[in-house]
Amino acid sequence: MEKKDYPKDEIHELLQTLDPPAYYDGSPLVKYNDFWSPLQFLRRLLYTQRYFEAKDDDVILASVPKSGTTWLKALSFSIVNRTVYTIDQNPLLTCNPHALVPFLEHLQHEGNPGFISTPRIIATHIPFNNVPDSIRESKCRIIYICRNPLDQFISGRHFYQENKHVFRENKVEKDFELCEAFDLFCQGIYPYGPFWDHMLGYWNAHLKNPEKVLFLKYEDLKGDIALYIKKIAEFLGCPFSVEEEKQGLVEEIAEAMQL
Repeated sequence: MEKKDYPKDEIHELLQTLDPPAYYDGSPLVKYNDFWSPLQFLRRLLYTQRYFEAKDDDVILASVPKSGTTWLKALSFSIVNRTVYTIDQNPLLTCNPHALVPFLEHLQHEGNPGFISTPRIIATHIPFNNVPDSIRESKCRIIYICRNPLDQFISGRHFYQENKHVFRENKVEKDFELCEAFDLFCQGIYPYGPFWDHMLGYWNAHLKNPEKVLFLKYEDLKGDIALYIKKIAEFLGCPFSVEEEKQGLVEEIAEAMQL
């Protein structure tokens, strides 16, 4: 994707039309198109909406943060590239999944990342109704993973607390009490929230077009990862052959990618 910039004056004008930022654990969020976007990523998000052109064979991995995103990246990369890399040569052995499967919202910041996977595998936290039109209108396929909201909230809580130096506008911002953070989460004031709206957007898209959107649950993957590895492969149009199954390739990927 060609590196471009989003005019600063347009960002400024847009911010004037939005409600004042709300804060989740010291991280400023702005309500844009009915969801809460981290203020620091708004420019990238707008750039993505304006310029990103999906390809028909793209694979889009969608989620609310801390719902199994990293795991889904690793699984999808291993499934798609299983004929390219053997288990002991898998780049995931030495690279973070985020380095192999970039976020859609970060492509501007990264310039033109060298995708080492064909088809391209790209992740996003953007709600379905706000992804670029080319994603919804193309034949690219979307895999969405959701997680029990209580577990997702706690995982997110730990993550934002551990990375407060990255997300906070004020470096000395006082930590929210757990109950206060949970109240905000329940109100939908959470990065890329409200949670239920985010989940239902992709769920309804799955019901409307199950060949385009595969809806997964984190807990189901943990319960039978081998089954869902095969489901993901079938959905992406690269099912495991009888020979691959006899060789135990599904189990090899499951064991290598198990949490």
